[in-house]
Amino acid sequence: MSASQNEGQRSDATISLGGRTATLPVLSGTLGPDVVDIRKLPADMGVFTYDPGYGETASCSSKITFIDGDKGVLLHRGYPIAQLAEHASYEEVIYLLLNGELPNKGDFETFSNTLTNHTLLHEQIRNFFNGFRRDAHPMAILCGTVGALSAFYPDANDIAIKANRELAAMRLIAKIPTIAAWAYKYTQGEAFIYPRNDLNYAENLLAMMFARESEPYKVNPVLARAMNRILILHADHEQNASTSTVRMAGSTGANPFACISAGIAALWGPAHGGANEAVLKMLAAIGSKENIPDFIAKVKDKTSGVKLMGFGHRVYKNFDPRAKIMQKTCHEVLGELGIKDDPLLDLAIELEKIAINDDYFVQRKLYPNVDFYSGIILKAMGIPTSMFTVLFAVARTTGWVSQWKEMIEEPGQRISRPRQLYTGAAQRDFVAVDKR
Repeated sequence: MSASQNEGQRSDATISLGGRTATLPVLSGTLGPDVVDIRKLPADMGVFTYDPGYGETASCSSKITFIDGDKGVLLHRGYPIAQLAEHASYEEVIYLLLNGELPNKGDFETFSNTLTNHTLLHEQIRNFFNGFRRDAHPMAILCGTVGALSAFYPDANDIAIKANRELAAMRLIAKIPTIAAWAYKYTQGEAFIYPRNDLNYAENLLAMMFARESEPYKVNPVLARAMNRILILHADHEQNASTSTVRMAGSTGANPFACISAGIAALWGPAHGGANEAVLKMLAAIGSKENIPDFIAKVKDKTSGVKLMGFGHRVYKNFDPRAKIMQKTCHEVLGELGIKDDPLLDLAIELEKIAINDDYFVQRKLYPNVDFYSGIILKAMGIPTSMFTVLFAVARTTGWVSQWKEMIEEPGQRISRPRQLYTGAAQRDFVAVDKR
C-alpha cells in the first residue's frame, strides 16, 4: 500500500491486490495519527480488513478524549488530565465532557443544581434491592438496577428528542452514585442513606456509603478531594472496551439506561475495570517484602504465568499520566488517615521501587499505572475490594453518557456491524440421523 497527496491537503492511500487497485482517502484528526478510510475497500477490492480486538482500527470519530500512549498524554476536550484533576471539580468535568466547554459561573450553578435535583431514586426502586441475595456482588446489583431505570423513565426510549436525551443523561449521572452507595449498604446490611443537597458529587458519594442514621457524619475534606480526583481520572478514556460496548449498544437505538448497563457489564471484567482489585490480590499473594525478589523472578519467567498487576497499560507505552496524580493523592490520604505501618502499603511501595529501577521493566516501559495506586487509596478509605469496580463505573458513567450522546447526534450514524474471517466448515448437505 502506498500513500500520495491529492487535492491540496487531502492524501490518498493506494492498495493493490490480485490485479485490482483501490484508492482510499486518508483522514486527519486534530491530534494523533492519520487513518485510512477503508469503507469502500470491500466494494472496490472484494476484501475486508482483519483486526481482532480492533486494536488498530478507528471505530468512530470523536471530539471528547484524546490519548497519545507513546507520550503519556490524556486530554479531555483538549484539557490535560493533570490540570483537571488538580483544579476542577468532578461536576465541571461532567459539564465539560457533555457540552464541550468548561462552564462559566452561572452555567455551573444551574448545572450543579439540576444534577443535585436528580440524585434521588424512585422509592419503588428500593424494592429491587430486596430481590438480590445479601452476598450479591455490588456490580451485579449496579448492572441490574441501572438497566431497570428504563422501566421508571420510559420517556428515555424516544431518543430522537433532544430534551429526552438531555434528561436521561442527567438522570444517569446523578443517580448512579445513589445506586452504588445503596448496593454497598445492602451488602453490609445497613440502612440506605439518601443524598444531601448541601454536598457535592464526591462528598455525597462518601456520605451515602459511610454515614449512618444513628449518628452525625461529617465528610473528611481530604478524602472528598481524593474521591473527586478518582472520579475525574476515571471519567473517560477514549474507545476502551466498555465505551465501545456502550456505543455498539447505542447504535441499535436502545434506550440509554440499557446502553450504560451494557457498559457496566463490560467494565466488570478483570482485564478492564477489575485491575485495581487485582493489584490488591497480587500484593496479598506476595505476602511480605522478603518475597518480592522471588515474585519478580517469576514475573520475568514467561512460563510461570505470574503477572505484575498495576504496571503497564494497553494504550500507554510510556507512563500513565493519571498515575502521578494518583500517587500524590495516595500519600495525602494515607497521611490524613495516619496510616504509616500498613504491611500492604509497605509492600506496594517496595514493589514499585524495585520495578521502576529494574532494567527488565524499564526497557519494557512497565511503569505503575492508575490502578496500582487507586486500589491502595480505596482500601485505606475503608472501601472493600468488591466496590472498586463499582466506583470505577460511577466515574465512567459520565464518559459513557457523553460518548453515547455524541454517537446518537452524529449525522448518518449507522448500526455497528463488525465482519469476520470465517474459518468453519464449507457448505455441506444435511444427512439424516440414521445415516450418519
